[in-house]
Amino acid sequence: MPPIDRSTSADVAVLRMARPPVNGLDRALRSELLGALHAAQQDASVRGIVLTGGDRVFSAGADISEFAGGASGAAFAEPWLGAVCTALASSPKPVVAAIEGACLGGGLELALACHGRIAGRTARLALPEIKLGLLPGAGGTQRLPRLIGVEAAVSMILSGDAIDSVRADALGLATAVAGSVLEHATALARRLAAHSGSRADDGAVATARTRELGAAALGDAAARLRRPSRAQAAIIEAVRASFERPLEDGLACERRLFEELLGTAEARALQYAFFGDRAAGRVDALPRDVAVRRVSEVAVVGAGTMGAGIAMCVANAGLAAVLIDSAPEALDRGLQRIEQTYRTAVQKGKLSSGEAEARRAAIRASGSLEAVCTADLVVEAVPEALDLKRSVFAEVDRHAKPGAILASNTSTLDVGAIGAATSRPGDVVGLHFFSPAHVMRLLEVVRTERSSDAAVATAMAFARAIGKVGVLARVCDGFIGNRMFEEYCRQAFFLLDEGALPAQVDHALESWGMAMGPFAVLDLAGGDIAWAIRQRRAREQPDQPYSRLPDLLCELGRFGQKTGAGFYRYDGGTRGRAVDPEVDALVVEHSRRIGVERRTISDDEIVSRCVLALVNEGARLLDERIAQRASDIDVVYRNGYGFPATRGGPMYAADEMGLANVVAKIARYSQGYRGASWRLSTLLESAARLGQRLSAL
Repeated sequence: MPPIDRSTSADVAVLRMARPPVNGLDRALRSELLGALHAAQQDASVRGIVLTGGDRVFSAGADISEFAGGASGAAFAEPWLGAVCTALASSPKPVVAAIEGACLGGGLELALACHGRIAGRTARLALPEIKLGLLPGAGGTQRLPRLIGVEAAVSMILSGDAIDSVRADALGLATAVAGSVLEHATALARRLAAHSGSRADDGAVATARTRELGAAALGDAAARLRRPSRAQAAIIEAVRASFERPLEDGLACERRLFEELLGTAEARALQYAFFGDRAAGRVDALPRDVAVRRVSEVAVVGAGTMGAGIAMCVANAGLAAVLIDSAPEALDRGLQRIEQTYRTAVQKGKLSSGEAEARRAAIRASGSLEAVCTADLVVEAVPEALDLKRSVFAEVDRHAKPGAILASNTSTLDVGAIGAATSRPGDVVGLHFFSPAHVMRLLEVVRTERSSDAAVATAMAFARAIGKVGVLARVCDGFIGNRMFEEYCRQAFFLLDEGALPAQVDHALESWGMAMGPFAVLDLAGGDIAWAIRQRRAREQPDQPYSRLPDLLCELGRFGQKTGAGFYRYDGGTRGRAVDPEVDALVVEHSRRIGVERRTISDDEIVSRCVLALVNEGARLLDERIAQRASDIDVVYRNGYGFPATRGGPMYAADEMGLANVVAKIARYSQGYRGASWRLSTLLESAARLGQRLSAL
């Protein structure tokens, strides 16, 4: 089927983009669209034109793979998207966009170039280029401000978030919202054709008053950016051109900035992240014909913070959930937590009261494990103790229906050993949610040696159904994320032994781009949880070097935010963290007790040691086949551990540093304090020698 399907409705030509699944605007579609537009313009029987993508998607935008060649690549091969938009905007016959489903990026730029836009009930409109380190490059920064005003436009472009048809209508982005989109678009095209001389000239320079208002709105937007990225700064500059210059000059400014951004390290990393997130859902070892089981009801065993969060994930996705806990007080607390979360969402305008009520109603409670009997998937979320989890699974096994998937939310334990307590280990997987479960996008799906293909495929499909980025991992202590995090924290603790203080370590890593430093993370998660894991690992791995410092804090009852004190002290109301002189004194005294002369440690060394600890352990996970691919490791760290997307992920960042440099630094660190903790990955060493990139493995 050609990428453009042309039909006529009396005197209106309908041009339907037909490049499934998302009508990506590659060169072939652009060429066909321009040709079809010219043909309609030359057809004397045609008075107006409607551009549509059909009932499910208008267009999800440019083909990102075409960005690889930069300014000389396929994205700019004629006809480039900006030229197609100009042809639409300058058409002597009116063009109306009929929009259903996704209308994103270049797709919205096409719609903006049309003379009218009819949005359907399912329409979702966005300019998400900022999430790729770019700006809209085919007129979005020029036509959107002219249409809806600078304040609303710059908000949409800087956030990259989608709006629905109701919001688009309120802003004036949609000419109208209708149920029968194509019918209304055809009617609008005829009306515009009858009044073709009344269309405004958007090439004119704004009035003095409009320029004043635009400058004020843009100034406010810029002031809200703490540390503007290159893309954010370029967006501000481009939008400024929309009210200071004629359209033609503004478009030229926008294209120049787009081409400059396309070659930046930030844009390359974000585009790598874009493809990595999509590749993560693919399990290479699964047969194509594997059957995915239906999941419409999920039982969650354990009503703590994690269990309540998982139940909300399920309800938010439109599935039924049953929250189970044998302790009535724990079940009540879990339900209260759910109620408070939805109440707050309504107060903040994130949910309507009706939506919140529907989600609450999708969650029922039970004090008996027998309630798992109707569930298609059972997720265990009880405390992190192997014997406890095995006993829960044995009981669940007795009540769960045949074919139900049994999943553990363990963050470190052997899922195979847990599954062995059941009569159906082939139906057992790990589903490691990240806290808060109803917010965090990452879900590690853990496959044991006995997990069936159907169980794995169903678990990955479930991740997609609840809006998570699912990443497959094999069984090891900590899977992908927490196994690497252990090495990251090991170096952070050793840095304290040697001369750094908690606030310096966190500040260095946060300035580099991490969402939170390791000590802030540990305080948020709960020091008692990490302490229990360290105690187990100390028994199981007695040869591993550890710092005793975090244990000393736990022995003082300092478990982080939950107790008001950990590595930092916390305000009871705001939970804002403050440096605690008592902890700094404890750190210095600990160094004296272990006989280490403290030294000045630079921020660069802090970042290097902590990040390279992630890289080295990530390479070991690849070598051991715990992770499918290096990009999966980067997905885990971007979505679960606050690693900056603008740096791609630990493995991609190592490639950008140069693997030979990485190996040389690790060799140097292995000769320093606690050097035995650095066991160089053979895969990393080999990749450096062969000139390979980890992120391609």
